[in-house]
Amino acid sequence: MTKLSYQLYSARNFQPYSAIFEKLGKSGYAEVEGFGGIYADLDDAGLKSLRAELDKNGLVMASGHFSPDFLEKEVEKSLNIAKILGMDSIYAPHLAAEERPSDAAGWVAFGKRLQEISKPYKAAGYEFGWHNHDFEFFKLQDGSRPIEHIFEGAPDISWEADIAWVIRGGGDPFAWIEKLGPRITAVHVKDIAPAGEATDESGWADVGHGKVEWARLMTALRATKAKHYVVEHDNPNDIDRNISRSIASFQTY
Repeated sequence: MTKLSYQLYSARNFQPYSAIFEKLGKSGYAEVEGFGGIYADLDDAGLKSLRAELDKNGLVMASGHFSPDFLEKEVEKSLNIAKILGMDSIYAPHLAAEERPSDAAGWVAFGKRLQEISKPYKAAGYEFGWHNHDFEFFKLQDGSRPIEHIFEGAPDISWEADIAWVIRGGGDPFAWIEKLGPRITAVHVKDIAPAGEATDESGWADVGHGKVEWARLMTALRATKAKHYVVEHDNPNDIDRNISRSIASFQTY
């Protein structure tokens, strides 16, 4: 059975994380994925305390999100965080709207930046990749999509495929899995509520309780190199429900 991870961003409004770790461990999750808000400002003592909390609940922070700027400017700190917390994979997760290029050349240049950023992390033995949102799948004026140009500029990085964001960006997830499957080393497992539903949760749903075809998708994704499947819900109003229902659904795929 595939191990399941949980993106801790989903629980940012349900503190403390120590209680979240306990819920995740008891529910059967094996891993968590961190993000900068959890560890960017921690010193070594704080990182070791976080690691101890994870260990106590049988969890491994196998992957983590770090902003491109942090990865670029804080190489040693990023490597130290990853080492202490026990990560094997590092993903750059987002680019602010005001920083996004408007044409193909700009996105290729951003890809080249990611390629350069990746070098010390790959040299240290970490998987390094890009995590998408929807904007990478919006067509540019020439009809191409940013995701293609990012990977053109960064031939040696991988892809943490956020399938629900691909769909929200207008992409066919099966087509993109076929096209970029060799790049995929991790997957965000999240679901989209039917139109007009879950408006208080930004239109997201617990895994298996929305319209994303996860049973079919998992068949396609298991043919890739994906080693981390990460449950995420960007705005749950009931964290216990999200944690329990998502893993129950995933275990049937």
